[in-house]
This record gives sequence, structure tokens and C-alpha cells, in this order.
Amino acid sequence: MSDHRRFRDRTDAGEQLGEALQERDIDVELVLAIPRGGLPLGRAVTDALGVPLDIAVASKIGAPGNPEYAIGAVASDGTVWRNEGAIGDTRADEAYFEREREREAANAREKANRYRRGRPAHDPAGKTVAVVDDGVATGATVRATLAMLREAGVDRIVLAVPVGPPDTVRELSEMADEVVCLETPSQFGGVGQFYDRFDQVTDEEAMAYLSDDGDT
Repeated sequence: MSDHRRFRDRTDAGEQLGEALQERDIDVELVLAIPRGGLPLGRAVTDALGVPLDIAVASKIGAPGNPEYAIGAVASDGTVWRNEGAIGDTRADEAYFEREREREAANAREKANRYRRGRPAHDPAGKTVAVVDDGVATGATVRATLAMLREAGVDRIVLAVPVGPPDTVRELSEMADEVVCLETPSQFGGVGQFYDRFDQVTDEEAMAYLSDDGDT
């Protein structure tokens, strides 16, 4: 841990991500934050880059009897990522997976609509889009998000996260055009261990970051 930077909070991490994107001279046209924890970072990144902020919502598909163990994830438009290895290791058959996919896709759509409060979604087609989250562990929801953006015809996908384990970051780099990850520690117990403050972000707080003025 001592060899890796820590972040004061999510806003600090977002500011550092914004600086990193500027230093790389990446011409981002739209930032998509993954709620809830990604929105404080997304707001800081958009403030640094002067581009619009929107959300990308995906929901994890949990294993039978173990909802925290991701056997896949599905984005709000129905785009799905399957963790074939995990599916094979569990009692999940295709009927279970499809039933959970439909349920979680509906949850993701509802969450996206609730967060936008009637505002239309930004069209990412043909744009360079930065996907921002507060960190990745297994990256299940990020994988579904990246697959959704490919289907949407995004010109270039940049994944921007403060921290993630090397294996996950390497796998995600195969799905994105570029990954900006500030820290890839080999000893990775969880995203929160790299923050001084990692309080849960409420829906109300997250939606405030998404508002036009970004006031919280």
C-alpha cells in the first residue's frame, strides 16, 4: 500500500483523473459516469474537460444463492456480458440466467430514467466517450457498459478509473480503446482501501452531481 497513492475522496480521485486525461491529450467529447460511486468523479472530470456529463447504468447478474458473485451483467439497453467461467462454476442454467437478465435490465432502465429525471440521454454515437467509475474490482458492470457502447456506435471508448487490480485492468483494456488507471496494485483487497474517505453515495447525492450545475 505504501507504494501506491491514496485518494482523499472521490472528488480528489476525479480531479486526478481529469488531469491524467488532459495530460494524455485525449479529446473526450462526453463523460459517462457509472452510478452511484462514479458520479462524484464524473463531475470532477467533466469540470476539468468542459464536456457534458451523463450516466451509463448496468446491473450485476448474481449467482443462485450468492447474489454478490457476478455471473454476468446487463446494461440498461439490454446488452449483456456473460462470465462464462462463473456460470460454469455455479448452478446457473440458461433459464435462470435469462430470467435474471430480464429482471436486472429492467432495474438498470428504471435507475437510468430515475437519475435523468426526464432529461434525454446524450447520444454517444460517433463520439470519444470516457467511462468513469470510482474503481474496478471484477469489473462486471463496466464490462456490460463497454459492450453497450460498442453496440451504440461510439467512435472511441476511454475507460478512466483511479484504481483496479492488474488482471482486471488488462482484461478491460481489450474491451476499451484506451484505459487510464492511475494505480494498479498487485495487492488489491477492494477499491475502498485506496481512499481516505469512501462513504456510500446516496441516490440523492449522485443525482445532484448529474444536475446541470453540479451542486451537491
